[in-house]
Amino acid sequence: MSCCAAGTESAANLEALKTAAPSPEEMRLSSRLLSDGVRQLDLIVPGIHCGACIALLERELPKVDGVSHARVNLSTRRVSVVFGDTDDADSVLAELGRTFNALGYPAHLPGGADEAVDPTFRELVKALAVAGFASMNVMLLSVAVWSGAEAATRDLFHWISALIAAPTLFYSGRVFFRSAWSALSHGRTNMDVPISLGVSLAYAISLHETITHGEHAYFDASVTLLFFLLAGRTLDHMMREKARSAVRNLVRLSPRGAMVVRHDGTRDYLALDEIEPGMHLEIAPGDRVPVDGRVVSGRSDMDFAVVNGESAPQLVEAGMLAPAGTLNLTGPLLLEAMRSAKHSFLAEMVSMMEAAESGRAGYRRLADRASAIYTPVVHVLAIGTFIGWMLATGDWRMAMLTAVAVLIITCPCALGLAVPVVQVIAAGRLFENGIMVKEGSAMERMATTDHVVFDKTGTLTQGKPRLVNADTVAPKYLRVAARIARASRHPLSQALAALDEGAEAGDFDIVETPGDGVEAITPQGDVYRLGRSEFALDGHNGGFDRAAGGSQVFLSVNGRFLEVFLFSDQMRRGAAQAVARLAALGVDAEILSGDREAPVRTLADELGVASFCAGVRPRGKVERIEALSVAGGKPLMVGDGLNDAPALSAAHVSMAPANAADVGRMAADFVFLHDSLEAVPLTIEISRKAGSLIRQNFALAVLYNCIAVPAAVLGYATPLVAALAMSSSSVVVVLNSLRLRRKTRVEGFAKSTTDRTPATAESEIRYGASA
Repeated sequence: MSCCAAGTESAANLEALKTAAPSPEEMRLSSRLLSDGVRQLDLIVPGIHCGACIALLERELPKVDGVSHARVNLSTRRVSVVFGDTDDADSVLAELGRTFNALGYPAHLPGGADEAVDPTFRELVKALAVAGFASMNVMLLSVAVWSGAEAATRDLFHWISALIAAPTLFYSGRVFFRSAWSALSHGRTNMDVPISLGVSLAYAISLHETITHGEHAYFDASVTLLFFLLAGRTLDHMMREKARSAVRNLVRLSPRGAMVVRHDGTRDYLALDEIEPGMHLEIAPGDRVPVDGRVVSGRSDMDFAVVNGESAPQLVEAGMLAPAGTLNLTGPLLLEAMRSAKHSFLAEMVSMMEAAESGRAGYRRLADRASAIYTPVVHVLAIGTFIGWMLATGDWRMAMLTAVAVLIITCPCALGLAVPVVQVIAAGRLFENGIMVKEGSAMERMATTDHVVFDKTGTLTQGKPRLVNADTVAPKYLRVAARIARASRHPLSQALAALDEGAEAGDFDIVETPGDGVEAITPQGDVYRLGRSEFALDGHNGGFDRAAGGSQVFLSVNGRFLEVFLFSDQMRRGAAQAVARLAALGVDAEILSGDREAPVRTLADELGVASFCAGVRPRGKVERIEALSVAGGKPLMVGDGLNDAPALSAAHVSMAPANAADVGRMAADFVFLHDSLEAVPLTIEISRKAGSLIRQNFALAVLYNCIAVPAAVLGYATPLVAALAMSSSSVVVVLNSLRLRRKTRVEGFAKSTTDRTPATAESEIRYGASA
């Protein structure tokens, strides 16, 4: 279960963050101008863990004079603060820093500790392991006591349990104790306060019972309680870290700097943040463009996958734009920087992803709201129970035991397990079918999706050039072409070279003309050319119709046509079946692609998809996703490229194949490991079943509390009975969740592994990769 846990960070880490807090001047310099008189500052706040944290910060930070708005991103643990760009800005930022510390949420600038290895996960796993080991052993000893052990044996088992539980309490329980103390020391409360009280009092009373030779001790209740709560906390932390990694991977696409060519011809290497608009940058083959720029001179093939998602490179020449993150493939370029790094295309993508990640977990927010009500109610209920029994009986021991029973029996284990247990089981089912879920609340959103938006290249199709006329190509010409192609980085050349891996480069004198092809001169003086028809055949096409196929690579010798190699991009397996099954589930489908209209239209007709749009850039995909959401839809985005990352983050839920670009894969909520697109409807079906079970678990948890709490308040439940009831409620929730395991595969999924039909193979040429 997620709870307000600023104390989840180690005390040493928090103190280090306080001492490393940025100065007002550093914060002002790190902020960016939104409009005249308004600036935005982004800060990393590691202590953010739940909806209560969000509510507190978004409520308190705008109270600082000069701060107009604060938005918290739970996934990335970032707080964006909008403030006035005035002469008094430094004092506003100084007060803002003091407010963060006063609330118990020390903050620092991005690029520092947020990139370091987070020790929290390691601490949680160790605490969970210790609590699990202790709970198993203490429960075994308790079974012997419950079975009627004699007084001496019972005392011995109680003392052994006490010795096991004590270090467990200090080591594993510190996660909750630290959080509770942090909240109380800053004048507020959270769910960890009653949890800490219940665990501590259960141990204290159990120790008193052991010392006084009492019949009942409740060490098992305290350590088992810790184990269940730590399991939920660890699962929650793992999901948060998965969500944060997408933005970090996108940022890594940007190079650290670039070679700047001065007006006098001298060259200097400048860091990324030092590059300013107007500077001339030298971009060598194999380098990524650091900032948005315009080509001043040079000619090269460039990989624009980050922009349009297409695998086929594009020719760029003087006057053409090259956005940040694009990859230069074949020739050197001289670029003029158009924008700074913080305003570049990549920075815009990062901004879109972070903005789209905030506040999407419906069930989790419901649990957080229930948690906010739970804490004060439990405190009042336990205190009221103690006072009532003291007034009624005058027996402090009886009153204390009853109050502890209330604290234990109202422990929200069942409520806390209602979501994560189903998510774990559903994730296991998905994994059995080759699908990875990376963010727990994604299944909640997947269950409600009503519209699927598919990218084309790499998603509905394989995204890899494939030689489709291999049966008609002469083997000797294939060997010659493969030898020449080894000297080029062009994707089509690399695909051609891979067809004859035994071919050697030979004694060719090779020169590559970016955007056209490769010229190879033999020792005998023969000139071979491999590339576009205009390059290889002086403008002729060898009698081939360009519209008849996908990408064409021509081979010639001394201007005479030898062979043409036709490449296409084949349909991904199971695409047609997936679209049909989506329709059966009542889910509409459409295609958004950066490719040309002709292949997109042909593919849409093949699949029976009525709605499609070609030539769409990343911003256009995000705008379409947002339009669907505004209209009341809940779109699922399925994409694979760097350019799909913002749309994947903006969508209600997202999915990507395992061979997707790193950024696209990390931005997605689901990743399928096999080739079949039937993973998409399968995931929707499993998620819908999981959503139904989560709602049932919530109902069971509420029913449990309606019965158990009155029984504990009225004294019908000892701490031992309370511990058993608490554990039983958790077991009931788990057993209900296990119903999801009844069916391991969705019917028809395995059928998608069959070979392609002749009709499908024939259609590959028509919607093949664009040249």
